[in-house]
Amino acid sequence: MGSMVVVGVDGSSSSHAAVVQAAREAERRGAELRVVHAFSWPVGPMYAPLDPSPLNTLAHDAAQDARRVAPGVEVGDAVMIGGAVSVLVAESRGADLVVVGRRGIGGFVGMLLGSTAVSLAAHSHCPVLVVREEPDGAGPVVLAVDGSPEGEKAVEFAFAEAALRGAELVAVHAWLPDHAPAGTGVESPERLLAQAVAGRAERYPDVTVRQEVLSGEIREVLVQASRNAQLMVAGARGRGGFSGMLLGSVSQALLHHAHCPVAVVRGRA
Repeated sequence: MGSMVVVGVDGSSSSHAAVVQAAREAERRGAELRVVHAFSWPVGPMYAPLDPSPLNTLAHDAAQDARRVAPGVEVGDAVMIGGAVSVLVAESRGADLVVVGRRGIGGFVGMLLGSTAVSLAAHSHCPVLVVREEPDGAGPVVLAVDGSPEGEKAVEFAFAEAALRGAELVAVHAWLPDHAPAGTGVESPERLLAQAVAGRAERYPDVTVRQEVLSGEIREVLVQASRNAQLMVAGARGRGGFSGMLLGSVSQALLHHAHCPVAVVRGRA
């Protein structure tokens, strides 16, 4: 089975940016691109049946945009009945990457993000890339390292993405010294970071890796680190994550406040 990138579209400028980014991601991977528009039928006696043709046109036009960005990529489009999150989570089962815009139609700044991107990142079966409307930067891929076993897939994704982009990888571990666990035998931040990226140089010999231990409030430090990045990669949950909290507070903060696109990678499907 070949690789597949899925992009969710809704006709907004944010979703157009997602289509452009998804086309480039598919091109880098030699993957197919599937453009998906999800909608829910209005129900009740007040509503006449909805004519789906404008929705088909929306998906078709987005697919045409993708072909212009990446002419060599095989692009398909589909209109699916259902909520955006449930449709895209289902689509993620057969995908290598799902791409969505940060804001949707009508876009109150956190509104669609709260209901779509965060929920999708928490439930997707593959990595989710949340795209900003600003054009791509040319900086490094920044990886937020927390040292958790769940974070290993994020490390792997970041190395692969840096290799595909021909970019430097900056592995960042942020910590608050005052909040370090008491007692001896605590891993130093430098050692934790080194262990997280160890063993991948052989598989990704062309990727230059820089390791940075940064001190400060974790979310603030990582948002600041995203300023000069072309992509920020984070795990869905960090150390000490509440089991019922599918998306950690750090990942959520990055989705809301990072200055570059953010990829969230779940540790377990």
